[in-house]
This record gives sequence, structure tokens and C-alpha cells, in this order.
Amino acid sequence: MQPICINNYCFEHIHTWIQYDKRFPQFIEVVIEVFYPENRQAEGLVMFNHGFLIGNDLLFYPKKIIGGLLNDNPLFGINPSRYYNYTSAIVEHNWAMAFVTASHMQSVAMPWIDFGGNPRVGQDAYAAASYLIKYGATDEFYKIDEHNRNRSFYNRELILQTGFMKNNNVIFAGHSVGGVHAQVASVGFEKLQEIGKSTSRSFDPVLYDREFVPAVSSPMSSWSADERANPVGFIQLSPVDMHVPILAPGMAPYRKALAESSIPGVMVIGQCDNACLNMSQPPAWSADKAEHTSQFRELASDKSWSVVANVEKGSHCGYLTEQSPLCSVADMTNPCKSTPAMQLYKAGGEEALFTTELVKRFIDIFPENDGYNGGFKGDFNQWRGSDFMKWLDKKSPDGVINLVSFNDGKYVDFACECYK
Repeated sequence: MQPICINNYCFEHIHTWIQYDKRFPQFIEVVIEVFYPENRQAEGLVMFNHGFLIGNDLLFYPKKIIGGLLNDNPLFGINPSRYYNYTSAIVEHNWAMAFVTASHMQSVAMPWIDFGGNPRVGQDAYAAASYLIKYGATDEFYKIDEHNRNRSFYNRELILQTGFMKNNNVIFAGHSVGGVHAQVASVGFEKLQEIGKSTSRSFDPVLYDREFVPAVSSPMSSWSADERANPVGFIQLSPVDMHVPILAPGMAPYRKALAESSIPGVMVIGQCDNACLNMSQPPAWSADKAEHTSQFRELASDKSWSVVANVEKGSHCGYLTEQSPLCSVADMTNPCKSTPAMQLYKAGGEEALFTTELVKRFIDIFPENDGYNGGFKGDFNQWRGSDFMKWLDKKSPDGVINLVSFNDGKYVDFACECYK
């Protein structure tokens, strides 16, 4: 199928399988939605982990059998870009944006939901971003891979038709459980391997072409650094971490690695988002530093560039560009404890527009025509004084929604211990 192109941007979806390490029989089926400039000169990539409907429903296998006959896949029907359509944020600077969905199963009762805490999903995002960087928007990656040079299907020139990136710079982002998965992907390939090895989540992925043509890529460790994703920043929207024995150990090791990584990171929480402030293990943020640990405090060190902002009347699902009945459960079952009568932001409204603007202004800090393995040009003080931070550190950054101030009267809080 040819990609759909409208107003100088194209859309394509890709289906592949990932084996996390060729030494172990652990596979995951993934689909990728990607929006990219028609001129195939993207200045960077926003890789987004969505926060619900990650996985398969109760009819997944019947749908999969039928889809095999109709050249379709039930994972395509999840369509996270429908609910996180921030694509207007990428247009101004000619960036691309992608979403990854994988068939993880974490509960027998509700096998279509990912409760978070599983670092494999963050590894999926890193692998998907690297796939797009190396092969572009195509299912036929094996026709480009150098280790297939002597095969009859090898066609290296295909990359001229499918590639769309000028570099390998990636902002990893996500909402809810997708927010903590973005934390995983943001540590970069070497740390993914190091932490994965020490936590029984070994990561040196190889890619497979569907189920019927088992063409395989070379292991990612053999790729050049330019072919793998280079994390330049991360955005977490109400991140939710969870602990499920064996299946979901949580993301603390990855936050520890990020705390030592000097790349811009933004966490946004909602004033009345109990899913991330009370249900998450640990909570995304806590005002009581003496009694509670939190994800944000685990990101703290004298090297950390992470910041947090708190949206007044912010809910768990207000970030969404379209209402999801499944996500809405998070707000319906967890009413605002501090002010129960408060009217919270709903999906498709002001908070979604604010999020789009936040993504756009975050992209603004990265230089155009940046080379491979690039990123923010400046030190911590320049990040703290950047136009993005000046925009965010206001009561009403976009003139519509308000932020809740912190104890020092500022509207952003820095994780960096050098700034206390």
C-alpha cells in the first residue's frame, strides 16, 4: 500500500516482530504508526508510547486469523494516533512522529491492557524508533539490510524511497503507563543493554518480517550508532508505574540512569490525577518529600535536567485529543480527592491543546540541520533559561490553562539537586 499523503505529510503503518535477544526465544508482535514529511527530510522523531489499549483483546486471535486473509492486523485497529494526535506540533520544524503498539499480555482478566511496570514496552519503543531511522517507512526492511546483500530480494536503493530521517535524534514521550515506558527508551541503547542484562530483560533485538516470511535483521548491536535512536529528550504525561511480580518490576533502574543523563526531560502531572499521584507505584510526584519517594525524586541528582509542572484541574485523560472510554475509567473511579466538585479537563479540550503546544515548544529547543547523535546545544543553565522553560514557568503558559505553583512560587520544579 502506498502511504497516504496530505498537506506535505504522509502516514504509513508498519508491522514487524521483535525478538529481544537472538539467544532467547522471546518475541513480540508490534505495529508502528508514523507521520513523516513528504520531502523525507525529517529533522527529528517524536516516538510516543500510548497509555492504554497496549496489547490484544479477547478476540485477538480470531481477528488475527481473519486479518491474515484480508491483509489486515487487529493491532492496527488500536490506532493510538487517534487519541494522541499532536501531529500539528511537528509540522513547523519538519519533524516526524510515531506510535508503537505491541501485543503484551499482563493480566488474564484483562489481556488487552498494559498496567505499566514492564520495561519490555519501553524497549519496544526504542526498537521501533531505531527501525524507522535505519529502514524508514516500510515493512520490507530485509531488502535493505546489508547482511542480505547476496540474496535475490536485496535492494539497497529501496532506502531512497522509504527513508525519511536526516538524523537519528529522538524525543521519547508517553502518557500514563506509556510515560514510564518513555523513561526506559530514553536511557539509550548501551544502558538498555546494561540494565536489561542485570534485570533479566536482555536487549539486543533482531527483527522479523511477519509470520509467513521469516526474513531476519542483524542484531541491533551490530548496527552503527547512526542507525540506532539517539535520545535527545523525553516527555512524560502523568506517568504511572506499577509492580507485578516477575512480569512488571517497575522502572526505577531506568530513572536512576536518567538521573545521571544530562538531557532535557519534562514531566507533566494533573492536580486531580489520582492515577499518577496516588495509584502509581511510586507516585509520579509527591509534595511530601520526607515520607514518600516518587518517580520525580528518583530522577534527581546533581546532573539531572528533569523538570515537573502541575496542571490546575488536570485529570488523567485531559491530554487525549479524543475521548477513550477505557482511559475515562481512570478519572471516573478516582475522583479528585482534594476538591471533589472541581470540574476537570476532559479529553479533546484545553489540556490537549496545551499538550500540543508543549510538544511544539519542546521541539523548538533543538537546532535545525542537526547532525547524527546531536541534541540540545547548551548546558544546564541554558536549558533552565531556554525559551521553552520561560514559556512553561508561568501561571498560564498558553493563556488558557493554569499551572499550580510549587512551594517556591515557581510553576516548574527542577529535579537537579544543584538547584535547591
